[in-house]
Amino acid sequence: MSRALKLALAAGTALVVKRALRSRIERSPLWPLPALEDPVSGHSPRRPLYGLITGRDVIAEGVVRIRVESSDLPSWEPGAHVDVHLPSGLVRQYSLCGDPAERGAYEFATRLVEDGRGGSREVHEQLVEGAELELRVPRNRFPLVPALRYVFIAGGIGLTPVLPMLRAATAAGTDWHLHYGGRSRATMPFLADLAGYGDRVTVTPQDEAGLLDLDFVRDLPPGTAVYCCGPEPLMDAVTALVPPAATLHLERFAPTTATAEARPFTVELHRSGRTIEVPADSTALAAIRRELPNTPYSCEQGFCGTCQHRVLAGEVDHRDELLTDGEREDSMLLCVSRAKDDHLVLDL
Repeated sequence: MSRALKLALAAGTALVVKRALRSRIERSPLWPLPALEDPVSGHSPRRPLYGLITGRDVIAEGVVRIRVESSDLPSWEPGAHVDVHLPSGLVRQYSLCGDPAERGAYEFATRLVEDGRGGSREVHEQLVEGAELELRVPRNRFPLVPALRYVFIAGGIGLTPVLPMLRAATAAGTDWHLHYGGRSRATMPFLADLAGYGDRVTVTPQDEAGLLDLDFVRDLPPGTAVYCCGPEPLMDAVTALVPPAATLHLERFAPTTATAEARPFTVELHRSGRTIEVPADSTALAAIRRELPNTPYSCEQGFCGTCQHRVLAGEVDHRDELLTDGEREDSMLLCVSRAKDDHLVLDL
């Protein structure tokens, strides 16, 4: 056999092996451990989406709206949000506020938080028209469920996930009303968009009329679905007033301020056969990522769901704002929740 033919065969074999390994790793991020037929270890890393920023406009004092376009953007439903990968490497979640019927385009808006963690400032200062932006596939933890009627209550930038819901409820012919509060009209985005809905919308600028009057909530009729998004005090007030015959749906942009004592514990990673220590001043996510650096995460505050993983044994001290009672029976969010006793076993 000639030397040229041997080289060609070797190159071909290497290419086949490379492709096989890539496929195997994609099926199981923990390869060479076996892939499960039905994955139960939470959210796998999602493929990146790339879009072009085609619009950036200031829609209220301190609020910018970003428009991203690409033929690769999947469809979404009202209440969905996307993970936005900022130029610095920060990952932030923003509710989609555009029209789900418009394919190939996402819109989100954010308010500049002067004393925040830096994400909003980066959006305001570095996301410009013509730049490429990396996103992740939209997720929806705030879906619009069928109901006899809807009451939407939003504070400030908390209006963003509600806007697509108004369009959907209107298209369905369902009775609804929006109560929208903010510091002043100048700081309240989307007022022009809301004007077309007429008396279905009550706008309450604090500098003109004080805080939102929520007394009506306690008298809502059965079958009403209440959707609320905004500052924590607003959501706490609504939660306290919603009658049992109505259903309440909340969307938080930040974790609650309540804290609890943190104790050290151990985590056994069942599939990889390792046991790791989680110190009192660390999170399970941080400890696990030291062993498994590809473990997915995003908000690190307990409300996006990216780091949800299956719990095989042990009792969890749930500290998130996201999981349902059913989900809490056999899973946890690694970024905030801890062991109630001393040990957990995870499907990792």
